[in-house]
Amino acid sequence: MYFDSHAHLDSHRFDADREEVLRAVREAKVSRVMNVGCDVQSSRACIALAEENDGFYAAVGSHPDDAGNFTEETANIYRELASHPKVKAIGEIGLDYYYKDNPPDVQKIAFLRQMELAQELRLPVIIHDRDAHGDCLEIVRQFPSVKGVFHCFSGSSEFAQELIKLGWYVGFTGVVTFPNARKALEAVKAVPIDRILAETDCPYMAPVPHRGQRCHSGLVPITIARLGELRGLSQEEMGRITAENACRLFQI
Repeated sequence: MYFDSHAHLDSHRFDADREEVLRAVREAKVSRVMNVGCDVQSSRACIALAEENDGFYAAVGSHPDDAGNFTEETANIYRELASHPKVKAIGEIGLDYYYKDNPPDVQKIAFLRQMELAQELRLPVIIHDRDAHGDCLEIVRQFPSVKGVFHCFSGSSEFAQELIKLGWYVGFTGVVTFPNARKALEAVKAVPIDRILAETDCPYMAPVPHRGQRCHSGLVPITIARLGELRGLSQEEMGRITAENACRLFQI
């Protein structure tokens, strides 16, 4: 019934009780999950999870934190991994100017190369954008045939509207349940209903009343309920719409 469009259930934080967590996900009626890679190792782990669980899918790619390790050989590995039938996107890729574990120029090279790969393979992308809205927008404009989602959206409503004009989707996490999330709430109201995705970004971003705890995909209905409240829809209707949106983007 529900689709968590961005998860990291391969994280080491689930190693001790992953099967128990997966049962909780199913019990929460979360029938589809997109597990998203951050480097080669995690991308392979996401594919393994997708192979082992019905309704699970994978994205492969290098997060900006891993940009310093990205080479042409890395691109070739992702090209090969993307041939798997359950790989539905390139991601997560993008720019992170908050931590700057890698210099911006290094991040941009990896981002551009993976956008080229997505264009070549005709796959959507999952964008990580933290404190880099302008540069991210400049790069995605260079690839008009590539569409995707800006996940864990942290920009303004105006920035969201720019993305919508380009044919993109916007993903929202448990942040929309936080009491100080004014900017995120404004963005939710500005995005057309058919371009909103719901996600957990687990094990991070747990929604209230679980804020500060380890998050998992079984908590995405809480975020969906809040999105529905903001748009005047029931949790069930918002769940149906966000699942349909994710299926459309990822061609599922």
